[in-house]
Amino acid sequence: MKRFNVILAELISAVGLLAATSAYSQQASRRYPPGEVTYQEKYRPQYHLTSPRGPLFDPTALVYVDGRYQVNKGIASSEDLVHWRLGRAQNLSTDSVGEMSGSAVIDSFNTSGFGSNGEPPMVAIYSGLRRKDGRQFQNIAYSRDKGKTWANYQNNPVIDIGSTEFRDPQVFWYAREKKWVMVVALAAERKVRFYSSPNLKEWHFLSDFGPFGAVNGVWECPDFFPLDVTDSPGVYKWVLEVSVQPIGGQYFIGDFDGSVFAPDAEFKKTSGIELPEGELVFDFEKGLTGWKKEGEAFSASPARGSLPRQNAVLGYAGEYLINSFYPGDKGTGKLTSPEFLINRPFLNFMIGGGLHPATACVNLIVDNKVVRTQTGTETEALYWAGWDVSSWKARKAKVEIIDNETGPFGHIMIDHFMLADKLARKSRENAFWLDYGPDFYAVRSWVNGPAQDHRRVSVAWLGSWLYATKVPSAPWKGGHTFPREVELVNTPDGFRIRQNPVREIETLRREAVHLENLQVSNRSTVLDPRVAANVYEMIAEIELPGNGKFELGLCGKKENKTVVSYNAAEGLLSVDRSKSGDVSFSPSFPGIYSAPVKLKSGLLKLHILIDQSSIEVFANNGESNLTCQLFPGPDATEISWKAIAGKVKIKNLTIWPLNGIWRNER
Repeated sequence: MKRFNVILAELISAVGLLAATSAYSQQASRRYPPGEVTYQEKYRPQYHLTSPRGPLFDPTALVYVDGRYQVNKGIASSEDLVHWRLGRAQNLSTDSVGEMSGSAVIDSFNTSGFGSNGEPPMVAIYSGLRRKDGRQFQNIAYSRDKGKTWANYQNNPVIDIGSTEFRDPQVFWYAREKKWVMVVALAAERKVRFYSSPNLKEWHFLSDFGPFGAVNGVWECPDFFPLDVTDSPGVYKWVLEVSVQPIGGQYFIGDFDGSVFAPDAEFKKTSGIELPEGELVFDFEKGLTGWKKEGEAFSASPARGSLPRQNAVLGYAGEYLINSFYPGDKGTGKLTSPEFLINRPFLNFMIGGGLHPATACVNLIVDNKVVRTQTGTETEALYWAGWDVSSWKARKAKVEIIDNETGPFGHIMIDHFMLADKLARKSRENAFWLDYGPDFYAVRSWVNGPAQDHRRVSVAWLGSWLYATKVPSAPWKGGHTFPREVELVNTPDGFRIRQNPVREIETLRREAVHLENLQVSNRSTVLDPRVAANVYEMIAEIELPGNGKFELGLCGKKENKTVVSYNAAEGLLSVDRSKSGDVSFSPSFPGIYSAPVKLKSGLLKLHILIDQSSIEVFANNGESNLTCQLFPGPDATEISWKAIAGKVKIKNLTIWPLNGIWRNER
């Protein structure tokens, strides 16, 4: 992760994710003494892994050892991927170098020489971050007691390319050539770099992959592994997963020869920046002619991407944009445009930067009054936004870009004003996504497992840096998704990833509620019997025509609810959390999120996990998924159905209340 130095700046001034996490944890520990942690707090997940206090962000160092699945170098471990025993992770940070995310392996052949008394060592491979200048490099550490204690390698770093955007290594043993292979992110370049090593100490460059797929955000947390094709004995492909900040995880499928990953043809596409239709007003490619500059926040000419000491800026069109990070976040000032005529009903533009209404924003000025305003969403990537300006059609207007914010993320970035006949919407890039929800990031898989269990099991951070520190949970922040089994299937469209909750979830099930052949009314109908708490699993099979639409209300209380909806004609499954309890803590939180899902012989299958403050939706056996955080009230437990179009029938519906896993935690 990289957003720590701006989003967590109120917690620490040094950079480095684990350093930020450590500081945040210490602050949380002081605020919430150990005796006050009950695991029964408001919003506390009951069967998802969370930290007792403080944050739990990226899954890192996922390894199976001594009969247990370990997470984050021992912060938790489990025999069955469901019931977790909490531990204490060792921080490998030093006074000068912070610890970021990475991976861990069992060095079974003691290639590193770190083993002792015939026992193979565990080796952690992680990104170090030099505090004084933000430089990132790859370090290793070793454990001779199965992860209980760790020691840094005295000759760290093992790879240093002099970059500030070089992080999140994942390492595995490539048996065919008896060597270790590392994948690591060149974040700002949107590339994944491959290295090999005979001993985990000396690394050799192999190749670079990318940029392909989604590129409007830095690349982080790569994972790379072979996967057998389901129902095709002897056939396997290689899967590369990479997270795109701040959106989510995408994947690529192809072949690997020990040096180069060659993606299948359909995975070589790059989305790029698509301009909506309209009439260009300002694009900044030829300077700031006619603009009035005040203060020091803006340079005399447009910026070419990121400025000194700024993270990578992505998503703008052309070569230039407006960027108020000119002297850093401390500068203030204003840019005012020349007048232009409003001759279309909408004014669209690209915006990025901090979330600071009134102090770091772009305003529309008509008759010397601010009539529209927009701020950023705390990301260095620019996204389309726009205003309805039809009330001022045929009037003259100006735009002003203001930066009076001097705190963390105190800058704004703007590009490409266009008058148009329709409003531009922020949308996902065209890529192969692992999850279409807003709260699925830094996905990683366990590098090994029990000898007779050949599943690939992954887990992700259930959260987003857009509001990670603002969510109303306490004394913890963040957590992990429920572990998922990852499968590779051969479809008429090509090879695709499919994900479903691991089967061990069945051990949590209580007595089921089952309904079948229930015709759905065109009026919202509350399901009876009702669930007592938002801790349950639901599997539903819905029958509807090609023009059918329905809404499933969850975690509801009257009009406040989370709405899962499906539009068969558009082939879109959506989760709307705009009225899901508390959505007030961040303007970036409310929203509607959609995934492509096709009917299968007139049927839609949904597998849904609800756990106090989260929803995970798996559609059609995990072909498309949506993961979202929610913060409903404790009595908002209604489940309701409504047919919007066509005849909708619930063919089968089963709900299992689930047992919690924290009964003995205090």
